[in-house]
Order: sequence, then C-alpha cells, then structure tokens
Amino acid sequence: MSPGPRRTLRLLPWTGSEAKPCFLITDDGGGRVSRLADVTEAIQLDMGTQLLAHAEDLLPDATETQLRFLAARLTEALRDILRVVESRERRTGGCACRP
Repeated sequence: MSPGPRRTLRLLPWTGSEAKPCFLITDDGGGRVSRLADVTEAIQLDMGTQLLAHAEDLLPDATETQLRFLAARLTEALRDILRVVESRERRTGGCACRP
C-alpha cells in the first residue's frame, strides 16, 4: 500500500491571537488558503519595498516624531518579511530564493 500525499506544515504570513504563528497543514500548495498566503506574502514584500523607498526619501529631513513613526513601520515590515523568509525556507528546504 502506497503512502498518501506528503502533508506539509506551512507557516502563514499572518499571526493569530496573542501574535502567535499560524500554520496550514496541507498536501498541496494550490488550495485556497495557500493562494491567499501567496498573495499576502507578495503584498507584504511590496509594502516593504515601498516603505524602504519612502524611508530613504524621508530620512535626511525627518523630525523626531517622523523618525519614531518610521521606525515602528519599518519594524513591522521587517517582522513580516522575516516571516515570509522563514516560511519559504521551510517549503524549499533552506533556500528562501524560491517562492
């Protein structure tokens, strides 16, 4: 008797209650939640790119209040991007270069 499809555990790009990680147990990457996670990851990466460009423009003349706000948003973006990297490393066996 052959084993069933290989089930994997995917770290999702959002957190649950109390900022705990969310996982999806799946046997393929084409399900509805997997596709939603793929879109969310793409949005998070794009937002990080846009925020970095904004930060580069803002930094030379930023006020203390602007810097604090920017630091908070950059921290959020970095946290999201690191979660995407961790998720992709889990799915690709250690190389986050492939989605």
